[in-house]
Amino acid sequence: MNRVDGKIAIVTGAGGGLGGATSELLATAGAKVVVADIDLSAAEKTVANIVATGGQAVAVQQDVSSESDWQRVIDTTLENFGQLNVLVNNAGMGMSGQCKNMSLEDWRRILGVNLDGAFLGIRSAINVMADNNFSGSIINISSASGLVGGGPVPYSTAKGGMTMLTKSVANECGRLGYKIRVNTVYPGVINTSMWITPRNEEEAKAIPSEAEKNRLRENTFQHIPLGRAAEPIEVAKGVLFLASDDSSYMTGASLVIDGGYTAVGGQTLPKDLLE
Repeated sequence: MNRVDGKIAIVTGAGGGLGGATSELLATAGAKVVVADIDLSAAEKTVANIVATGGQAVAVQQDVSSESDWQRVIDTTLENFGQLNVLVNNAGMGMSGQCKNMSLEDWRRILGVNLDGAFLGIRSAINVMADNNFSGSIINISSASGLVGGGPVPYSTAKGGMTMLTKSVANECGRLGYKIRVNTVYPGVINTSMWITPRNEEEAKAIPSEAEKNRLRENTFQHIPLGRAAEPIEVAKGVLFLASDDSSYMTGASLVIDGGYTAVGGQTLPKDLLE
């Protein structure tokens, strides 16, 4: 059954991982998808996967912390498909290290992508959906780290901030009579990587090695009742539910898909990854 047949969706950070899986699942379920990513070639690969299975999609390069890039994504969406019904604010980035050693520049960069990017996307989507009387679903991808504070300080702060952003905007849209629902998904550990390509040697040093990331995963698995990471498609199915009319009475809600991680209080990062 095509659960989002005829809907137009934007998915950010959609060049792979959860964003790619979400884009492909939405397309399979009937949506036309604007695949946005800071890496245009990665976005184009996702589009190729969608087209190969008979779906419709376009790729666009986007830095979600840029207002002008958001305008370009909206313009591309309307030029190609004429409307907007679903926005998935998925783009994000993380950073290891201690708060006491973090520069203000790094703090602002993490919040710029993870929280400012979500705000800019929400604002852009509301203006299109409300002005044109489109029904809409905005889905913010937060993290289990935004519920238990187990991740790096700026990342957990930004993801926690998405909770109140979601609830406040959901209330505002409802009170104003807009046909726009706003909800949050909280994934736990996903079998993918969110680390972006570093801009310089210093940033490259800040990205955990594969061995360090594997150590983090193994440590975390011990505190997940289901004992494993999620596959991207398992979280994407939750996003599809919120994008569809099956969730028509949900707004301002939190959908946790974490294998039980937050049910047992979560787990902080191993000390060696903070040094």
